[in-house]
Amino acid sequence: MKTFIFLTILLQIFVLQQVRTNECELTSNDNIQLTANEFIQSRQLCNILNLPTTNKRQISITGRLMDYTTRCQKSISNANVEIIRIRLNHRSVCSNIYHSNSDGYFNLTNLIIDFNEEVFLRLTAPSYKTIYKKIHFPLSYDQSVEMILNWKIVLSKDIKQSQSQDDQRMKSIVDTLLSEMTLDEKIGQLNLEGVGFNADGPVITNEQRERIRRGEIGAVLNIFTPQAIRQLQELAINSSRLKVPFIFGFDVIHGHKTIFPIPLALSATWNMTLIEQSARIAAREATADALNWVFSPMVDIAHDPRWGRILEGAGEDPYLGSQVAAAMVRGYQGSNISDVDTVMACFKHFGLYGAAEAGRDYNTVDMSPLRMYEFYLPPYRAAVEAGAGSVMTSFNEINGVPSTANQWLLTDLLRNQWNFTGFVVTDATAMYELIPHGLGNLQEVSARSLNAGVDLDMGSQGFLSTLNQSVQQGKVSEQTIEQACRRVLEAKYKLGLLDDPFHYVNESRAHTDIFTKENRLAARDFARRSFVLLKNDKQILPLARSNLTITLVGPLADDRRNLLGAWSGAGDWTQAVSVLDGINQLIGNNIQVLHVKGANLLEDPDMLKLLNAYGGDIILDNRTATQMIDEALQAAQKSDVIVAVVGETQGMTGEAASRADIGLPVCQQLLLQALFNTNKPVVIVLMNGRPMTLTWEDQHATAILETWFAGTETGNAIAEVLFGYYNPAGKLTATFPRSVGQIPLYYNHKNTGRPFNSSDFLNRYKSRYLDISNDPLYPFGYGLSYTSFSFGPLNADKTQLHGDSDRLTIRFVLSNNGAYDGEEVVQLYIGDPVASVTRAVRELKNFQKVFLQARERQEISFIITTDDLKFFDSSLNYIWEEGLFNIYIGPDSVNTQSVQINWFKL
Repeated sequence: MKTFIFLTILLQIFVLQQVRTNECELTSNDNIQLTANEFIQSRQLCNILNLPTTNKRQISITGRLMDYTTRCQKSISNANVEIIRIRLNHRSVCSNIYHSNSDGYFNLTNLIIDFNEEVFLRLTAPSYKTIYKKIHFPLSYDQSVEMILNWKIVLSKDIKQSQSQDDQRMKSIVDTLLSEMTLDEKIGQLNLEGVGFNADGPVITNEQRERIRRGEIGAVLNIFTPQAIRQLQELAINSSRLKVPFIFGFDVIHGHKTIFPIPLALSATWNMTLIEQSARIAAREATADALNWVFSPMVDIAHDPRWGRILEGAGEDPYLGSQVAAAMVRGYQGSNISDVDTVMACFKHFGLYGAAEAGRDYNTVDMSPLRMYEFYLPPYRAAVEAGAGSVMTSFNEINGVPSTANQWLLTDLLRNQWNFTGFVVTDATAMYELIPHGLGNLQEVSARSLNAGVDLDMGSQGFLSTLNQSVQQGKVSEQTIEQACRRVLEAKYKLGLLDDPFHYVNESRAHTDIFTKENRLAARDFARRSFVLLKNDKQILPLARSNLTITLVGPLADDRRNLLGAWSGAGDWTQAVSVLDGINQLIGNNIQVLHVKGANLLEDPDMLKLLNAYGGDIILDNRTATQMIDEALQAAQKSDVIVAVVGETQGMTGEAASRADIGLPVCQQLLLQALFNTNKPVVIVLMNGRPMTLTWEDQHATAILETWFAGTETGNAIAEVLFGYYNPAGKLTATFPRSVGQIPLYYNHKNTGRPFNSSDFLNRYKSRYLDISNDPLYPFGYGLSYTSFSFGPLNADKTQLHGDSDRLTIRFVLSNNGAYDGEEVVQLYIGDPVASVTRAVRELKNFQKVFLQARERQEISFIITTDDLKFFDSSLNYIWEEGLFNIYIGPDSVNTQSVQINWFKL
């Protein structure tokens, strides 16, 4: 009997082990000592034109991501799955990003890898640890056989016992501080003030010095450098009773000292790894200047290019905008926000700021809840889920209540629905501006903002001057003040400041980590990857590298002042590289460059006065417009091609830079008209911070290259693209209208009851314009290449699907038919033509950025699940409904192929 019992127990153990094995049959996570910093700090990022063409191997990796804490029964959806390729001999890195579906599955098929590369898989998901797996290839690997890997991979929660202990320690320290604070000191922690500084250090008024002594400032903005911040932090520590340190915040929007392309341009790369890298480098530079908090990313969806702040965001699409938001937060905050080279992110502007009426900054916003949830809220939520430590309110109202006093927005939605645990800060003086909104005097709006969920007041001093009185009058409770103070103190703890107030002050890093050669190389690579080729007739680009005479003309051809664009923060425009310098440095000895100015940037006296009042530094040429144009024409007659560098000034986009006319300034148009009349090929190089109306320019120019405001390395990046050292691969993330009369214009619009079809031109009673087409000049997702790509027929593995667990796989062959290596952004859209609420005509649901060598073909596949079919119904439930769906795949939002499928609930 004992033997039987023993064997029974042994059998049960064996069976249990087998069951667990079936549940958790996983490959071990490689113990690879690699960090994202090693990828980012590579000395040279990959140039796709220089990749080797031989010794290739083909692999496919399929797998599933599982949650270890539930014995692998819970899948991890929508994780980032990255293939990272390191070429050690070139110290360079390339990566492609994919995503797992709702069941945790990922499918990376037909990847072409070179023998000289080390290949890693990086897997990231919100609230999970990032892991790396090295892909090992046998020495006897047969190139003729595709290597197929099928893995189940554990991602463990990034919540350890030590973290739980750390949370307890944080609570203990913050509780002790709060117990020692007076009410006035608690209110003081809710006050964010700006402090000036110069070469001698911070410039502090006597009034501010006294507030610091009394503990009435919790955080400081607009000051940096280790020397200045040390002086101010020492004042807080040495003169205040409780020695609570400051948080130091700054506008690090697209780089700190090394300035990268504006965010709208970075989004045009459609490369989340690159965007994350840009934020990571910016964080390293900012912390080397002793900062620990950045007012970025801006994740506002914008449909109106008249709005100047469109340059700060990722354009018009909520799916792409969500990917960018999460990537930026990861880049800033890293895996541990207390590391000395990471900063706390502050996503903004919460919420709906990009929908300001008429594109006029600070204006009213009004929309239905359904529109909010479907088109505008997703990027904010993505930033929350990525772990952002703070959020900034917006200036606009929502449903009749301005954001800064909107309890539904800041508490019901942000905290209760989305589980945000960080702190909320107002935009500059936003609390004070509630008065002209009509919400009451400063005491009333301050009380209302605190009760709504604001924790930190930027610039209004409303909390500081009124909350004590409001407590006495019962308008706010001490408990509400203490909760806001706790959130600010917890942020200081997480940043390591309560343990070491000088945690980020290191003068040696300011000399080694800022404006380095590596960072400038990264800036150059980011810039050229952000350029969008809008037109290229007769394949005029790339230009010949010898035996060529070009006329380089335009007010921005030898300009450095405007290259950084708006919100360049601590950037030094004198360090920027002009287009003229970039061309001369790259190829100037082999060609002849005739440089002339040709025109002023603008000549409108009112705009000149306004822009120069705010640091525009625009100086008019002493010559007349006719004299400058004549000089340009004389040079053009001697040249083979004209390169005209035209666009906006840095002050014409950004905050408070809305424009009713988003075309080129008239003086620049007159120059272009004269150049077009020469019958010489004219290549327009655009510098701007928004989509522009370029219908006339598109009709006459031979080529148009959109370069945005590309940052410190602008000239070098433009030269490399013009002369074919890099093949442009950017795609628009915001629609370019034909006319301002079409605005707002965006790809994911809804149909009307009378949709217009251009093939039925004479049918007047449709939703149309009489004088122009409904169509944009350049649609969302659009961008050309020096090579030509073709999409083979779409092949769906089934046309009828059933239930949540079913999956649709669509395959096709992408071919590079041209003579240049290049990248194509393959875009997948879904349309739901019959639903319980009206749906957009199509919505971006996935994309892949694919590199193909000249004449190379590759099978591309997408896996679609019911998560891709979901939408918000009239009750704001996130659901999917059975029925007919159209799947569109192509190089942009218009030029697509489609397949139609039926997906049933059962």
